[in-house]
Amino acid sequence: MEIILQYFSDFSPAQIKQLEALKQLYTGWNEKINVISRKDMDNFYIHHVLHSLAITTQFSFTENMQVMDLGSGGGFPGLPLAIFYPEAQFHLVDSINKKLTVAKEIAAAIGLNNLTVQHTRAEAIKDKKFDAIVSRAVAPLKDLWFWSKPLLKKKNTGGNDKDDLPVANGLICLKGGDLTTEIFESGCKPKIWEIEKIFNQSFFQNKYLLQVRY
Repeated sequence: MEIILQYFSDFSPAQIKQLEALKQLYTGWNEKINVISRKDMDNFYIHHVLHSLAITTQFSFTENMQVMDLGSGGGFPGLPLAIFYPEAQFHLVDSINKKLTVAKEIAAAIGLNNLTVQHTRAEAIKDKKFDAIVSRAVAPLKDLWFWSKPLLKKKNTGGNDKDDLPVANGLICLKGGDLTTEIFESGCKPKIWEIEKIFNQSFFQNKYLLQVRY
């Protein structure tokens, strides 16, 4: 938890309490359902929470925004983002229901009221539209954009918030490794940030934050 406070200093007491509760809750659930790799639990806050919060260093999520976490698994990046932005609405979608159950139960345990879950595949969603879609290491960019584009509100042009951060727009995803071929095959021209330059931690070497605007 100290690593989170090293990079973020403006959490409310309630948000700090929610963040502090996460590791114990995920550890408990991990004993029942393999949501997070066991070897990752010792570095839970860096590998999962801080990684998710990299998105907040470049984008803001404003009041009543509708945000989908595509392929959320056990709740990343959506759940930490929902803690960080309690006035936005986060909808976690995954094809594996037991992982969504963990995210839903943990959200309830920490009193997180701006998070919902849906057991489905993104391509099966026909009745919802979102201001932005976030995702972490789920599928190639080509597929992520194919699934995301029909679900994005066309009139969302972004803009900046009061702190002059761009309001989240389009597809925002966390990825790693050599993305040259993946980006070429996607046909997209994403904006790219090196996370290692945002958080000076060796874990983030060759990890990136991408945005495809709509």
